[in-house]
Amino acid sequence: MLLALFRFLAWLPLPALHGLGRLAGVIVYLLPGSYRRRLQANARQAGYPDARFARKAAAETGAMIMETPKVWLRIRQCLEKTHSDDDDVVRAALAEGRGILYLTPHLGCFEITARYLLQHGPITVMYRPPRQAFLEPVMEQARNMSGLKAVPATMQGVREFVRALKRNEAVGMLPDQVPGSGEGVWAPFFGKQALTMTLAGRLARQTGVAVILTAGERLPAGKGWRIHYVRLPEPLPEDPNDLATAINGAMEQLIRRFPKQYLWSYNRYKIPKDAPPRPLDP
Repeated sequence: MLLALFRFLAWLPLPALHGLGRLAGVIVYLLPGSYRRRLQANARQAGYPDARFARKAAAETGAMIMETPKVWLRIRQCLEKTHSDDDDVVRAALAEGRGILYLTPHLGCFEITARYLLQHGPITVMYRPPRQAFLEPVMEQARNMSGLKAVPATMQGVREFVRALKRNEAVGMLPDQVPGSGEGVWAPFFGKQALTMTLAGRLARQTGVAVILTAGERLPAGKGWRIHYVRLPEPLPEDPNDLATAINGAMEQLIRRFPKQYLWSYNRYKIPKDAPPRPLDP
């Protein structure tokens, strides 16, 4: 039933999906509750206090949700609407003859990036199984694409990442998820301490690969997506805290290119019960 609904949505034109999504996003934002408060607080922390900005950010979250079935199930059609003005960043990294670690924050259409990058070679991505089991068949079909390998966010998945990087291939992961027990350090994110994963930094240091942050900007009027890149300067810091700070800084740089499309409602500053003591904000 759900797969049938996703197939119907994937059939709709992209401008219609974005329009419906933006309308739904604003309606949800106007309802009182923690969603609106967190979105406003996180956007304000980053320097976007305007209420109009928050409404537009909520609208873009709705557009992101509604475009996902089309990206999952009609990817070739979507790739025809996807381009980048700076693919030279990737080509330069590939010319160095080593693997690439792509970090894709919750920005724009983060489902399109790995699929677009397949033109440069195979890529292994990490995923977390959906909390709702009924979503698994849809996601399974979405991951069914030549050259794209999805591995779970477990030690098995980490080992698969290391193998892929040692084969000079590419891997991709989300860098702005709140990490689990013992897997994070405190690092500033838009001027506020946020528990930040260390896995990305460990992988980069262990395998000596290039680190590129990437995101797919949603273009107006349903015209498609533009892929952006920010390469992390080298040599990478050896200290885990310094490396996490560098990654967060590069992420901020990327987000500020089209900030309304960041998922400001995500509880980025959550403090897990088993987290180390939180330092003072810088």
